[in-house]
Amino acid sequence: MSDDHGDITQLIYRLYACMDEGRFDDLRSVFADEITVRTPGGLAEGPDAAIAQASRNHSTGERVQHFVHNALVDVDADGQHAGVRADVIVTFSAAAAPEGRLAPEPRRMLSERFRYDVIRSPEGWRLSGVDATPVWVIEKQPQDAVPAGR
Repeated sequence: MSDDHGDITQLIYRLYACMDEGRFDDLRSVFADEITVRTPGGLAEGPDAAIAQASRNHSTGERVQHFVHNALVDVDADGQHAGVRADVIVTFSAAAAPEGRLAPEPRRMLSERFRYDVIRSPEGWRLSGVDATPVWVIEKQPQDAVPAGR
């Protein structure tokens, strides 16, 4: 017997693992053929457009890390559709740590509230809709932006 809530939550985790690790082609195993994605990065319809958008907004030239929390899964009575609401904080930092540092500091942190539409396919649960609403953002100013003499 399947645990739909657990399977759907794992699907969301796989989405962000693919993006954090720059494995954008693996998103095909997460997206349904009729995927629609609305994020601050734009609107994308279809797997190819969604993958292109993800790779454009999550460069492999930097470190990206998504923190997913407060995931609430609601499986419809038909057992073929589900809705998910989750909060996601994503951090973006340089690809390499500065000399003498263990890791780079984030240059940007963005909190978003996501709504996902999920459908059951022959291969398992797949995302058919992703809709993000920004909640807050922190952007670190480049150090060269500090006026001389300070």
